[in-house]
Amino acid sequence: MALINIATHEIHCKIVYYGIGYCGKTTNLQHVHRSIHPNARGDMLSIATETERTLFFDFLPLDLGTVHGFRTRFHLYTVPGQILYERTRLAVLNGADGIVFVVDSQAEKFEENVQSIAELEMNMRRIGKDLMTFPLVMQWNKRDMPNALPVPVLERYLNRRRAPSFEAVAADGRGVFATLRAISKNVMAQL
Repeated sequence: MALINIATHEIHCKIVYYGIGYCGKTTNLQHVHRSIHPNARGDMLSIATETERTLFFDFLPLDLGTVHGFRTRFHLYTVPGQILYERTRLAVLNGADGIVFVVDSQAEKFEENVQSIAELEMNMRRIGKDLMTFPLVMQWNKRDMPNALPVPVLERYLNRRRAPSFEAVAADGRGVFATLRAISKNVMAQL
């Protein structure tokens, strides 16, 4: 749920990058952080877990302008992807205004991706949200891998909602900003 700060004329929106462990969630945020001018973003903060980390940083997107005279700030989060951290994923998801579901396109990760999107649906119900009407963007990451599944297969089995989707190679930045722009616009449309 977006937070509106009347005193500073800002709207704060939370976008959560969700997906299995090592699918590229953190890589997406690191690329955005490196690419945005330091005056337009905050520091990247990390909440350490034993084997993975959840990252947070915010920035002021210059291209989205204002909404009724209010500047918009997006706080970007990742969830830890490993099964062990389901409660942490639920906590990070709480209060989200939009979700980027990052898919590891490799064939051997397909079943994990299917389980992860099913868990996302369940977690959304737990916090009283319907994923069918919630701002969601799918990112088909690791498209450069030789064993990447064809996009039509990913669309058929993982994108039943027909959410906007983007091919990406987050490691070199391909598709990262297209994904971020799409979810930002989707969130702004909801406002």
